[in-house]
Amino acid sequence: MDDMWTRFTTDMIERVSGPMKFRLVMQPLMAMFFAYRAGLADAVAGNPPYFWSLLSDPDSRRAMIKNGWKSVGKVFVLAVVLDCIYQIIALHFIYPLQALAVAFILAIVPYLIVRGLVTRLARWTQDHHHHHQHPLAKPS
Repeated sequence: MDDMWTRFTTDMIERVSGPMKFRLVMQPLMAMFFAYRAGLADAVAGNPPYFWSLLSDPDSRRAMIKNGWKSVGKVFVLAVVLDCIYQIIALHFIYPLQALAVAFILAIVPYLIVRGLVTRLARWTQDHHHHHQHPLAKPS
């Protein structure tokens, strides 16, 4: 078990300087782009921040996971595929759990963080804009 953990951590660290390291930037950026779009849609619809709702609303959890997967699923799958290609090139073997862990870190984590932040910021901006409108101005 210790050897597996050592190999896992060593392999993860080596990805930063290994071949195909561009994906370590591009995939989180893609996930954040989709999170941004979904977060704005959540704000317009009046939905609560995504990650918080996943944790606190078990009745809506299934639908929310489905919605989130629809948004970020392709980025996750791409991250798995690219990590498998990386593993073949650099490690000459495929470790499926490493590929899933990398995909989770590169796609799901940034998505969860950014979607909720965008929802909060967009809602704050809407509230701030409406609160500071001139009293005689027509509401937009």
